Amino acid sequence: MDESDEPVVVPIEDAIDLHAFAPRDVLSVVDEYLHAAWRAGHRRVRLIHGRGIGAQRAAVQRLLASHALVERYWDAPESSLGATVAVLGENAGAS
Repeated sequence: MDESDEPVVVPIEDAIDLHAFAPRDVLSVVDEYLHAAWRAGHRRVRLIHGRGIGAQRAAVQRLLASHALVERYWDAPESSLGATVAVLGENAGAS
């Protein structure tokens, strides 16, 4: 296994910058991050996806709309559509 195949260990904080990940990996990273954040006790998280043409924002928000752990989400007002805030359910469970 070369270094490019090594798993990336991301600290579980209340925000994640998705710029560090390949676009093809972003949705799986967000899903895993939401579960890890919930287990770590975070109930409000910030997903930094950038503005660009809006493709990453749209994909992330589609995932959040159907995610079992997410109660609600919105565009972070100070980010000019570059980040989304999600509230994770208190009793959602990490299935």
